Amino acid sequence: MCCGMAHTMQDRGPIVTRFAPSPNGRLHLGHALSAIIAHDLAKAGGGKFLLRIEDIDGPRSRLELADEFRRDLAWLGLEWDEMPAQSTRLASYTAAAEALRARGFIYPCICTRKAIEDAGARQGSDGLIYPGTCKRTPPDPLHPVAWRLDTERALAETGPLVWEDALAGPQVVDLSGLGDVVLVRKDLPASYHLAVTLDDAADGVTLVTRGADLFAASHVHRTLQALLSLPVPRWHHHPLLVDENGEKLAKRRGSPALAERRLAGEDGRMLAEQLRLQHLRLGT
Repeated sequence: MCCGMAHTMQDRGPIVTRFAPSPNGRLHLGHALSAIIAHDLAKAGGGKFLLRIEDIDGPRSRLELADEFRRDLAWLGLEWDEMPAQSTRLASYTAAAEALRARGFIYPCICTRKAIEDAGARQGSDGLIYPGTCKRTPPDPLHPVAWRLDTERALAETGPLVWEDALAGPQVVDLSGLGDVVLVRKDLPASYHLAVTLDDAADGVTLVTRGADLFAASHVHRTLQALLSLPVPRWHHHPLLVDENGEKLAKRRGSPALAERRLAGEDGRMLAEQLRLQHLRLGT
């Protein structure tokens, strides 16, 4: 292997996958497909399927939904081992952020979304690319700040990196379409990027299964693994389920909830089989 993989890639032992929903909305068919794919890949490889609740999204996190998620997964016929929720791991996020800060890999930022838009930021693979305003002019430390990854400095440290997707093959890390992403939010000790990378390492995840909409994020996560000396899993980004308008299913668009179907008496195991067949038709 080359490009930073040989000394960090996890051995190909039993597969450990995870499903990590956020309790800020009910699960829908897209979540069901992701959970089923992760479950089936782990079981087929004689491994483990983990459930982890990502519950640090401030007031949007509703703890009662975590119990609903468990009922939904059991209704689909899935079996899992449960890992500690994100809210129990805050100290690990803070420690990692401090390590990155001490080594100069993150910098403070006060910019709002509107400020980034007004600065003429260009569109990237996952939204607007931060134009580096606060990197050029450090902000007043009295303001609440987020902390951004200095991608140029990070990749200068790591050198070329590669990560492997089970469907798309080897990928050379390229952060040009993402820019200096937020790793620590103004209101939380970690963004999705930092938290999920640390959590997957702590839980021993060897195969990260998730939707293709998160493909670009894996470039960031592979970079963080290199900077923090974390084990490197493989990835499996599966195609998304879409609605009649060709848009991906999403909580914010009111996609029908699994719980509604479950409470209406639908057969969850039969639904799971239908989703497996649909998954096969997608060729993944």
